[in-house]
Amino acid sequence: MSAAPCLAARIAGAARLRGGLVAVVAVGSLLAACGGPASAPAAAPRPVWAGVSAVAASVTTSSAARGRLVVHGVGDVNLDPVYIPALRARGYDHAWSGLNGLFTGDELTVVNLECPVSDRGAVVPKEFTFRCDPAALPAVQAAGVEVANLANNHVRDFGSEAMLDSVERLRANGIAPVGVGGDVRAASTPAVVERNGWRIAVLGFGGVVPAADWLATRTRPGMASGDDTAAMTAAVRSAAEVADLVFVTVHWGVELDTQPRAEDVARARAMIDAGADGIFGHHAHRLQPLDLYRGRPIAWGLGNFVWPTLSEAGSRTAVAQFVVEPDGTVRGCLLPARITSPGHPELTGARTCAV
Repeated sequence: MSAAPCLAARIAGAARLRGGLVAVVAVGSLLAACGGPASAPAAAPRPVWAGVSAVAASVTTSSAARGRLVVHGVGDVNLDPVYIPALRARGYDHAWSGLNGLFTGDELTVVNLECPVSDRGAVVPKEFTFRCDPAALPAVQAAGVEVANLANNHVRDFGSEAMLDSVERLRANGIAPVGVGGDVRAASTPAVVERNGWRIAVLGFGGVVPAADWLATRTRPGMASGDDTAAMTAAVRSAAEVADLVFVTVHWGVELDTQPRAEDVARARAMIDAGADGIFGHHAHRLQPLDLYRGRPIAWGLGNFVWPTLSEAGSRTAVAQFVVEPDGTVRGCLLPARITSPGHPELTGARTCAV
């Protein structure tokens, strides 16, 4: 059997085994089984969330069946009640109540989760360490968040045990984790979902690395590198083989910068050249612009989102909105928002991109 039919058959089989649940598809293992690049064995993909159609058998989706998509992305989300006491005092739904249901009315929402969601592990000494409260996750899911990037400079604040526990806790709460895993293949595996006739892959990368052993290897858990352009573009190409659209969420840049660095511009363009359809950037704690490259939007830096109100500049934020038309055209904009009180972003303008 050739690679494409073999891959389609294996995806279909995985979907049947999951009883119709959308799953994180282990692209690397499927490609290897169909004669693609060999890689180490991995656990079978696990269900991500219910209520959505299963991954279909064909590698491409009929364009006649495709509808319009609205995809949202935001920057740094911190659910540590020690860092943001208001979340404990007012409840975790307070973090999302200023958005007026924006994420529940779209097709997909992606966030950067800037802390391990676990009560396991031991603190790793560094200047700032965060620990998200697992009790916050039901409110995240209820707010309409479907995918969370964990590839950032805080995911291993309590070691690899807490990082891997975060993966399991997110999945148990119906949120797909991306960007980290038990080895580099798992960390580079996208979440794959179906919406309105489109199969969508989301990849996560972390380019802000506190120490080399935070990066995943073939034998070590960790995060997918956001500095290795060759590995990032290879992951995008692999994702594009099993999805109609590929979105990337990436932790990169330098804190307090208001414009992207040249090296990240080069990485973004390389990923779009490889097949990415839009990029959500974060880390700088400052809002940066949105640009287009080859008709694909790049939100260079989405700033803080669920975060303390540390400064006026740090409280200015936005929601990146990417709109995919049935013909595959993608347009993007930034919906203005502001963190009006600790841990509480509010929309301050339009809810949709201008036509």
